[in-house]
Amino acid sequence: MRRTPSGGAVIAAVRALLAVALLAGFYGLVVVLVLLWVGFLVLALWGSTQPTATTPPTNVILLCAAFAPVIAGMVWAVIRTARPAGPPAGTVWVSRRGAPELWAVVEELALAVGTRRPDHIRLTTEVNASVTEDGSFLGLVPGSRTLYLGLPLLAGLPPAQLRAVLAHELGHFSRRHNRFGALAQRGTAGLEAARQAIRDASSANDLVRLYAGGPLALVGLYARVFRRLTRPVRRRQELEADREAARVAGADAVADALCSTAVLERLWPEFIVEFLVPMRRARGCVPDDPFRIFAQMAEAPELRELLAEVLDEAVRRPADPDDPHPDLATRLRRLRALPAAPDVAAPHADGPPAPAAAAAAAAPAAPAVPARYAAELGRSLCPGAAETIPWRDWLALLAAQRATRILTPLADAVRTVEREETDGERTGPLTIHRVLRLVDSGRRMPLARALNARLDPAESAGREPLEPLAAALSVLIGAQLVAGGTAYWAMHWTGPGTLVPPDGLAPETIHSWAETAVQMPGQTQRLGLHLAALGVAERAPLPDRAEAKASPGAPRDEVRSVSITPGVPEPARRRIGAIRALALTVLLGVTGLAYLLWSGRDEPSYYRPPVNNWTQTPGGGVPGVVPTYGLPTGPGLPTGLPTALPTGPLLPTGLRPPITGRPVPSPPRPSIDIGSILPRQTP
Repeated sequence: MRRTPSGGAVIAAVRALLAVALLAGFYGLVVVLVLLWVGFLVLALWGSTQPTATTPPTNVILLCAAFAPVIAGMVWAVIRTARPAGPPAGTVWVSRRGAPELWAVVEELALAVGTRRPDHIRLTTEVNASVTEDGSFLGLVPGSRTLYLGLPLLAGLPPAQLRAVLAHELGHFSRRHNRFGALAQRGTAGLEAARQAIRDASSANDLVRLYAGGPLALVGLYARVFRRLTRPVRRRQELEADREAARVAGADAVADALCSTAVLERLWPEFIVEFLVPMRRARGCVPDDPFRIFAQMAEAPELRELLAEVLDEAVRRPADPDDPHPDLATRLRRLRALPAAPDVAAPHADGPPAPAAAAAAAAPAAPAVPARYAAELGRSLCPGAAETIPWRDWLALLAAQRATRILTPLADAVRTVEREETDGERTGPLTIHRVLRLVDSGRRMPLARALNARLDPAESAGREPLEPLAAALSVLIGAQLVAGGTAYWAMHWTGPGTLVPPDGLAPETIHSWAETAVQMPGQTQRLGLHLAALGVAERAPLPDRAEAKASPGAPRDEVRSVSITPGVPEPARRRIGAIRALALTVLLGVTGLAYLLWSGRDEPSYYRPPVNNWTQTPGGGVPGVVPTYGLPTGPGLPTGLPTALPTGPLLPTGLRPPITGRPVPSPPRPSIDIGSILPRQTP
């Protein structure tokens, strides 16, 4: 029985055809613009060769130079759309020998969804997974397949959810979504590249800025219409891939994977900004496997409430207009409406689990990836780091860095109060003795005020004035215990590191000792006895902080320049420089070629009357004298008589002067006496 296509499938096919037609129209528009530009260029060069041209056509040359960056950007957009994009920067190719477990899982899922396996697997630093097929003719002809898998997903998702993500991506291949997906992705990327080229050309050239608004608005409208046509088709394809993944991995696993991915997408940028980058600046080192640290962060108990809020926000958030994926609530609702697959049934609460559920429970752990891939991608996250250390040591440094960051403002506050007390600045490292001496001498309130002034207002808001001082003193005591090797700092992802004291001592005990010494005068001696029992010397400096400041390889504090001008990224700066070079090259090249053609043109020929060799004057005769050929002239002549004989072709042949190289004497002329026939004047 032949299946009749549904109305949604027909509408999707019509939209796909319209998108193809629109993309072809974009190609035609670019071809027309290129032909117009070439026509103007030919017109400029042709005008330079005309004999009547007094100067080269500078206006047309300037017009060609001004339009060259925009035309070049449009051509580049077409090239980018028509050819495969290639692997993006910051990805690592995974060989079959390098990660056999990952390749085995991918091949198993490809067989389950009914498609051929991908030809390449590349790891990325994004919380995302995608598939591409580098086919020719806008992706309509099959080509090499590539699976892109983000290491944050590989490290942060349980095995069942990771299999659901991989089945979803391979489901695009089984439903042949890659053909239209490649076309839509390349078309969107090409139109965006054209818009960016016009913006860059407008920033680099004042002439382009005069007219860039029109082309930018046209390409922007074109891109908006293209997205409106392709977005419903791509979102329909995402829902179909969800159904294919649910058939293979189970609807519950797909739904859990979607929720976990939404949470990890929010958590990963904060992990980079809040932990990786500050540690690189402070210590100059990065971990060899930051993705494993990120996985521990995602499983931290103190973040469970926060992650639940993030998930709730993700479910309520509508879909981004530029995102080809539907909103999360729609995808979850569609997955819940799917019937349970017989081979992927959920476990029963009142009986033994189904065979598929038992197999899933006995499934192996997530496929392992060699550490060298994680180290290579980790270095690309924080370029410029001086050292790469094991991730466990880096995590311990991070905990210590976050726990002891209050000691820097405490040291500044101690120096400030001591300078006011002795009218001079004391030098030396921060010690417990210096803090306790100020507390015993009645300077605890000035010390507390000086410390609170150096803290973030959010940290001291709603607290008693002496509470930050007590907390700083307990951190100073804990740092001495850690320096002595009897305690260590445990990572806390929402606050400072937590001190794990020696055996038999609770973490709150040291804080209560410090709080008693600060709040109640005269209790510092009892605190000294407790410290002596723990083997802590009050006058001992902190060796780790002193070595970090004295080490020649330690990074210095970065000097930042403040400017109200928005910064230009390095890729944009390179593009703007290339556009300026292109416009200048076209201007100088066309100007030089037009000048050469103009200087070698033929001189114009104007009409000149012939020169008569007989008289050496144009038209014959003496210059300024009208020939009379012997006829009398004077005031007594009748007005109707001619005063000169005609010259030129009207003369008889014998009277025409021969054309020779020297003057010819005049032939004898007959004399005519007309005096007898003229009336005489009566006196």
